[in-house]
Amino acid sequence: MSRQARKDTTPELAVRRLLHASGRRYRLHRKVPGHPRRTIDIAFPGTKIAVFLDGCFWHGCPQHATHPKANADWWRRKLERNIARDHETTESLTSEGWTVLRFWEHEDPLAVADRIANVVDAARNDKGSRSSDL
Repeated sequence: MSRQARKDTTPELAVRRLLHASGRRYRLHRKVPGHPRRTIDIAFPGTKIAVFLDGCFWHGCPQHATHPKANADWWRRKLERNIARDHETTESLTSEGWTVLRFWEHEDPLAVADRIANVVDAARNDKGSRSSDL
């Protein structure tokens, strides 16, 4: 497990390239507030948008998750804890006012980048309209 990429995975790099090419700037691997050992894959701190690109095996993708037969109980508990941690992280960020976007590694990077861009643009437009009301 120590050899598994935790950041800068191929799907993450593809999405980041597309976001950067479209002029959207972001921060990488920001710590989750209140959870110092957890990080946000792609963060837009100004608009409080957190993006996670989850691996199908490690995070229990309903389409592609597999269940190892060797040491099956240990793996089941491990993967269930990962999923529970994902839910806890999402709830924690949401309670802090963040918008959390989660995508699977198998999703098309262009579609993922478009969805992220739409949410970021909407948040920036909403933020701009609120500041002009003051």
